[in-house]
Amino acid sequence: MALWPCIANRIPLFVVLLLVCLYGTHLSCGYFTSYVPDENNKNCFCELEGSINDCGCEVDTVDHFNNIKIYPRLKSLLVKNYFRFFKVNLNRDCPFWPDDSKCAMRFCQVENCEEQTIPPGLMEHGDNHPFMKPTAYKYSEAAQHADCSDADDFSSVLGIIDTSISDQAHKEFELWAKHDQAEEDFCIIDENDEGSQYVDLLLNPERYTGYKGESAHRVWKSIYLENCFGVQNRSNTFSEYLAQIDLHKMCLEQRAFYRIISGLHSSINIHLCSKYLLSETKDFLSPQGVWGHNIQEFKRRFSPETTNGEGPHWLRNLYFIYLVELKALAKAAPYLRRENFYTGIVEEDQETKMAINDLLSVVESFPNHFDENALFSHSPQGVRFKYEFKEKFRNISRIMDCVGCDKCKLWGKLQTQGLGTALKILYSEKLNIATESGLWEKPHIEIDPIFRLKRSEIVALFNAFGRLSNSIYEMENFRKSLR
Repeated sequence: MALWPCIANRIPLFVVLLLVCLYGTHLSCGYFTSYVPDENNKNCFCELEGSINDCGCEVDTVDHFNNIKIYPRLKSLLVKNYFRFFKVNLNRDCPFWPDDSKCAMRFCQVENCEEQTIPPGLMEHGDNHPFMKPTAYKYSEAAQHADCSDADDFSSVLGIIDTSISDQAHKEFELWAKHDQAEEDFCIIDENDEGSQYVDLLLNPERYTGYKGESAHRVWKSIYLENCFGVQNRSNTFSEYLAQIDLHKMCLEQRAFYRIISGLHSSINIHLCSKYLLSETKDFLSPQGVWGHNIQEFKRRFSPETTNGEGPHWLRNLYFIYLVELKALAKAAPYLRRENFYTGIVEEDQETKMAINDLLSVVESFPNHFDENALFSHSPQGVRFKYEFKEKFRNISRIMDCVGCDKCKLWGKLQTQGLGTALKILYSEKLNIATESGLWEKPHIEIDPIFRLKRSEIVALFNAFGRLSNSIYEMENFRKSLR
């Protein structure tokens, strides 16, 4: 012990600090270092640092903001009844190829919820009609304050429900309204299909089910092929096709499309690696299993050695789609604050609304939001790109009907719909008009707003963002393990 002070007195301080830095960097190829490891010491996090391309912030900023502020709030919010029940049709036919790859594994099946477990407010259908207010309106503060002074605001709606209009005219008005609303949709919404039903998301968590092979490969290859934008596909395999993509030769809109899809793919893969089936019981009547982190599977999917160096870029794309959906929540915040998040359970509905307001305030406080105005200029080319974006995402939502695993299909449809809702918010002319006109500052004007989201869109939006938030949070666990 006495020897160290003597040595220290003979070594300049900067040399000691340099040795400490080099030693610490060698021990951990960490997130906050700029150290570039050799080929034998490289993992998928060593290159995941610095600026998120096409955005104005850095990876560590998003990590801290999400893990400390966003993730804990979302975790407690998404177990609320309003967000845990998602209405979806899992029986739609695949429109692109024969449905010949149904997953027979027990973990692929969706566990149905009993009707009595569904909150009473969700079973009421008053908010599905384009000219009807949500059933929850009669309990709202606006309804209690509404009087004849609001007549001017409601005149257009009163004219629509004039009893002198024939039933056929009502149907035509309804079809026209649905068509007008669908013009801004970026995905196919099937909550009103005859075969749709409520699914309890807490009973059916997203995790590894064993669904893989040619069926899953075909789905993802079809999804990425929607990203062509004129790129010729000369490959026979999925990996060869991805290797052909050169982001430097793409314009901003094309590059953003690919990065959004790649980020969604990365997020789903992280979910599967963080809740991987580690062991299972053999009793078919008791389909229990043990799920947990699979480090080797994570390395296989994202390590530079196994992905031709692309894994870190795929992880970076996760941050890109996270910022896109974060900005959508911030932009829709004035609208979402007017929602009642109605389930018929008064006390919980109030708690949900308070939690939403708290989350939205945190979302709005983020200092470097994604700039959606950088995409889709008003030039003819910008308008064309916007139209192509919509058509491609609608096709992707149709591809989700081709997934052979019902549980994978459930979460695929939900996250695709959530992403489509985020894009609808970011690029809705109606929302821009409502914001510029100050509509959200008029609390008593509730009927037939210029911009409106269905309940399923709101549920999908928050749950999809919750999945991205969870992925970034789980990456910290994998990062620690790989150190």
